[in-house]
Amino acid sequence: MEKLKILVVDDESRMRKLVRDFLVKQDYEVLEARDGEEALDIFYMEKDMALVILDVMMPKMDGWQVCREIRNHSKVPIIMLTAKGDEQDELQGFELGVDEYITKPFSPKILVARVEAILRRANLLISEDVLEVGGIELNKGAHQVRIDGKDVELSYKEFELLEYFMENQGLALSREKILNNVWNYDYFGDARTIDTHVKKLRNKLGEKGELIKTVWGLGYKMEG
Repeated sequence: MEKLKILVVDDESRMRKLVRDFLVKQDYEVLEARDGEEALDIFYMEKDMALVILDVMMPKMDGWQVCREIRNHSKVPIIMLTAKGDEQDELQGFELGVDEYITKPFSPKILVARVEAILRRANLLISEDVLEVGGIELNKGAHQVRIDGKDVELSYKEFELLEYFMENQGLALSREKILNNVWNYDYFGDARTIDTHVKKLRNKLGEKGELIKTVWGLGYKMEG
């Protein structure tokens, strides 16, 4: 099977090398660009790009301009990197169709985890049919959850919620992000509906429910 191609765009060579080394270790093919213009040249030249990691602050053409240009031609997943934790930036990013938004400095392991989660959602990564976290076993094909060999009865949404937590183990997930991925943008109610589902899910998982941690002011995180 051909390696998936990822384009890393950043004017700092150290940052590109750091990201490239971690992605290459995970068996991705990595292409690099020093600025926005070079990024677009590579993007148009190379076919079948799986994902673009794009820095906001760059010479010649910033990340927003590059993102806008790419979005005119392609729905390729885009992760934006920024040094600013500015909510306005984040809103602009999502309006432009950015899939993920990571503030520098970040852990390369977290970046790789997000890359893999996005590629799984885009059906570019063949995800394992069975997930296992902290003794909870989830079988996607059979739509079955087991703890210590015993079946756990979950509703359809509880199952999807648990699956999303397990696929993003160790990542802090905002309520909005959970809504967008588990409810697929088709829910227009209060994001607090997630709290109700998480409470029910924790109860059904018994002691293992403690693996789903509350991240105050944000949402939830599943630990292993």
